Amino acid sequence: MSDNLYDDPAFFAGYSQLARSREGLAGAPEWPALRAMLPPLEGKRVLDLGCGFGAFARWARKMGAADVIGIDASEKMLARARSLTRDPRVTLRIARIERLDLPPASIDLVYSSLVLHYIEDFAPVAATLRAVLADGGHLVASVEHPLFTAPRDPHWQTGRDGSNVWPLTDYLNEGRRVTDWITAGVVKYHRTVAGYVNALIAQGFQIMRLEEWAPGRKQIAEHPEWADEVHRPPFLLLAARV
Repeated sequence: MSDNLYDDPAFFAGYSQLARSREGLAGAPEWPALRAMLPPLEGKRVLDLGCGFGAFARWARKMGAADVIGIDASEKMLARARSLTRDPRVTLRIARIERLDLPPASIDLVYSSLVLHYIEDFAPVAATLRAVLADGGHLVASVEHPLFTAPRDPHWQTGRDGSNVWPLTDYLNEGRRVTDWITAGVVKYHRTVAGYVNALIAQGFQIMRLEEWAPGRKQIAEHPEWADEVHRPPFLLLAARV
């Protein structure tokens, strides 16, 4: 068994119950905004970093992608993805993003959903992504928003008026954070918005769009429990090209 968080039986069981796990892309509230950042996929060679259950890989093929490579460091996640994927043009591999081994200029789109905040050192990963992307290629990614990953105390606090207050501590102090999410002791790596953006610019990426995603009125009406998300965006969405 690997030492990946997602291979922990308790964590995997909890993760499997999330809406985005049960419903695929439709269960991810930020998906419409992320989808709008994608280039046309017809004939494209696509790399899905941290492919999870393979929902995006399968969708990309339906949108006309020529080939899709999905990588994930979790054996359990890949086993589920393989059980759901029957397309011979979707290749699923166990691999760590930090040790990605693909030919130079072999990919037209790198897609990554809520994975890069598990990477300790983003700069060499940005360099690798630039190397595997062909000229004119795209990167579209989402991460937990740095306002979300910054606090050392991962819990809501109560303000004087009784409202929930998110403790914005240590924003500029990038590095390891330990929080409770599904199970206790989950390790993530906080970096600022500038940390993500400047690492990409240093490798020659052109930032095309940033979105600090929060639910709209319609989504809040359908999911009232999301109302607190408007106080700080849970996700940072980014599109870039080379």
